[in-house]
Amino acid sequence: MTPPRGAIAALLEGRHDDPFSLLGSFTGPAGTFARTLIPGAETAEAHDLSGVSLGQLTRIDDRGLFEGTIAGDPQPIAYRAQGYGAEWWVTDPYSFGPVLGPTDDYLIAEGSHFRLYDKMGAHLITHQGAAGMHFAVWAPNARRVSVVGDFNDWNDTRHVMRRRGDIGVWEIFLPDIGAGRSYKFAILGPDGTLQPLKADPFAFAAELRPKTASLTTAPPSHVWGDAAHRQTWSTVDPRRVPVSIYEVHAGSWDRDANGWYLSWDALADRLIPYVVDMGFTHIEFMPISEHPYDPSWGYQTTGLYAPSARFGDPDGFARFVDGAHRAGIGVLLDWVPAHFPVDPHGLTRFDGTALYEHEDPRLGFHPDWQTAIYNFGRREVRSFLINNALFWAERYHVDGLRVDAVASMLYRDYSREAGEWIPNAEGGRENWEAVGFLRDMNRALYGKEDGVFTVAEESTSWPGVSAPAFDDGPRTNLGFGFKWNMGWMHDTLQYFAREPVHRRHHHGEITFGFVYAFDENFVLPLSHDEVVHGKGSLLTKMAGDDWQQFANLRAYYAFMWGYPGKKLLFMGQEFAQRQEWSEDRALDWHLDRSAAHGGVRKLVRDLNRLYRDTPALHARDCEPDGFEWLIGDDAANSVFAWLRKAPGERPVAVIANLTPVARAPYRIPLPHDGRWREIINSDAHDYWGSGLGNLGGVEAQGGAAWVTLPPLATVMLQFDG
Repeated sequence: MTPPRGAIAALLEGRHDDPFSLLGSFTGPAGTFARTLIPGAETAEAHDLSGVSLGQLTRIDDRGLFEGTIAGDPQPIAYRAQGYGAEWWVTDPYSFGPVLGPTDDYLIAEGSHFRLYDKMGAHLITHQGAAGMHFAVWAPNARRVSVVGDFNDWNDTRHVMRRRGDIGVWEIFLPDIGAGRSYKFAILGPDGTLQPLKADPFAFAAELRPKTASLTTAPPSHVWGDAAHRQTWSTVDPRRVPVSIYEVHAGSWDRDANGWYLSWDALADRLIPYVVDMGFTHIEFMPISEHPYDPSWGYQTTGLYAPSARFGDPDGFARFVDGAHRAGIGVLLDWVPAHFPVDPHGLTRFDGTALYEHEDPRLGFHPDWQTAIYNFGRREVRSFLINNALFWAERYHVDGLRVDAVASMLYRDYSREAGEWIPNAEGGRENWEAVGFLRDMNRALYGKEDGVFTVAEESTSWPGVSAPAFDDGPRTNLGFGFKWNMGWMHDTLQYFAREPVHRRHHHGEITFGFVYAFDENFVLPLSHDEVVHGKGSLLTKMAGDDWQQFANLRAYYAFMWGYPGKKLLFMGQEFAQRQEWSEDRALDWHLDRSAAHGGVRKLVRDLNRLYRDTPALHARDCEPDGFEWLIGDDAANSVFAWLRKAPGERPVAVIANLTPVARAPYRIPLPHDGRWREIINSDAHDYWGSGLGNLGGVEAQGGAAWVTLPPLATVMLQFDG
């Protein structure tokens, strides 16, 4: 039981990489032998956890090292320490056995542990009769790892962790540590260099920036009441039900009286009723995971498992999601597995090596965002990310993930010049490791969480983004539920920015989108990306004077809601925000008092309700049998007309006149004779339009009807029979 003098010296100096081999209680030839390190103590008396004395230890070093034989078997020990007139109790963490087991080791090593967030990070548990915090972190190349925090004066020699075999995970159970304590990991790299203190990759909460420590948390306490919502979505095909998404930046939708962020509870009180009134089906939050830099909008996250402290405690986000669900609103999250920032407290060179990223910057560094790229070929990294996707669905009941920057993941040469990237083993540009990760992530999420769907932000023509990722199918299929239609967004915005007199020459910017409208399950996105960095608001993108800009925007929205595909609108655009969006201020809510801006909001509300209540407009959003051209070749008049339909439902004719010239009468071919009721007119007086319309409807005879087309307007006619 007498270790080498060098080992004791290393222990006292905080250099020993396995203090569990020296500290704790052990079976010895004379009974149970105990050794403990209690700096500042002059005496130390051992007790079991019930308080029964097991014997006094002898101080063998003035720096607080005690040892001796005690009664009983090896067990967790609490010490009553005395020194220099003070007395205190210390429960020795080195007297406890490991928390993780061989099954965890096996699954972690294999990369197939789908409840990794229950094992890694910091968890308040009861272990061997004591309550405390279990810490676990992956740092396979580290010489030594310690947990440091406000409970040990951030001293990296106090709580050196236990290394678990060959899987590179370090763990320690610290008794008597509760929730709300700040902590990080002190990691000695393989070359003996102490790394910057690292936040916990699996932390469930973090300090408010500019502080960067992780926070211990209690187990989630929220009692959910959203079973009906979850059951409903688990039984439907999201492609065939209305999906209209309101994209929100939680920090700038609105602010409190002091200009600070609204808490989750305040957001719930204001945002959920607003979204219900506006008729959207889902709220999509830009990333809410913890991030250090406000202008990154959350897309450079250092805490994938922690809702940002900007909006309060993690349970607050659970309350928000539950409240939204009870009101019939789904919640989607922007999720960023493509890259991570290189802040020193984050994942970059986590254990002194390129652990989560690639060593070679041609693979591991993103030139556009100056960030690190995850090493998708490493099973532990894939497991970390897949578990995070599962975590948000399981812990917070989110209804889906919109995956950011998928295109940057799929191609090794993304934003790189020749010589700046490394081809794959076949000599191509495809990043098959990232493809494999995305396929695995989608299969895991769809396989374990009923009713949850994923959406890809993918801007290229990669085949099969929203096709099932079956093992026997094409390996290009990624398995997403939906894909953002970036081509539609680009072409239509470009068209509506043109002066109407020139639009006849660019008719194909509208018609081309219908050529591929059903190649994927599309979401039509008018997102935050279109109203930042000098691009202006959607209103200011529209051509013409002020009246024409409003008319164009209203026509565009009605055109969009009649177009095949799910809908997404960024906050503020529903009332025609004039200013370009900025993350550091609230939206211009005062504009809604204007008849023009209020008219746009009323139109969006009515479009959402019409879309939700009219199966012909949503039930075949992603299938070609839900669409039929009526007029696609009238470039001279810039008129477009098509039919939206669904089996057994009354069809809807969508007609857009995209010049400021009223056209009446205008012949529209229609498949059924009889009454066609006007169900929306973006030029209505109530929307601040001119009020020109069809007096409630038209009569079709001989396969056509003569229709009044208001200027710069979209109308919809539904067959009444």
